[in-house]
Amino acid sequence: MRTVADTNTVVSGLLWHGPPRQVLDHARIGEIELFTTMVLLAELEDVLQREKFAQRLMLVGVKPKDLVVGYAALAKIVESAQISPVIADDSDDDAVLACAIAAHAEVIVSGDSHLLALKEYHGIHILTATELLSRI
Repeated sequence: MRTVADTNTVVSGLLWHGPPRQVLDHARIGEIELFTTMVLLAELEDVLQREKFAQRLMLVGVKPKDLVVGYAALAKIVESAQISPVIADDSDDDAVLACAIAAHAEVIVSGDSHLLALKEYHGIHILTATELLSRI
């Protein structure tokens, strides 16, 4: 299943246990294919460097850059598609949609309320990690 994980899902999956981690685990064993872009990887690195994650990163003994490099190795990197703005309240979410179009994704996995409210974008289902896991 061709899948794009938004940044909040990736951060949760990299730093904690639970459904987002299980999504990444399914990618590691080849049950789903993850796709990302350089834009999303830059956002991931930026988010992981926020103060609110510093203690967790120290606890698990990793640096933001190491997690980004590891995720980049797990996901296939595609070049973002050009799309018209979709989510006025959070333009970062458009980067997820642009990645999904470029990757010919079947699913976007997200915990973001703006993306989840769409439910679908150009035939691409937008699901929570728990919803995605029930389909694997």
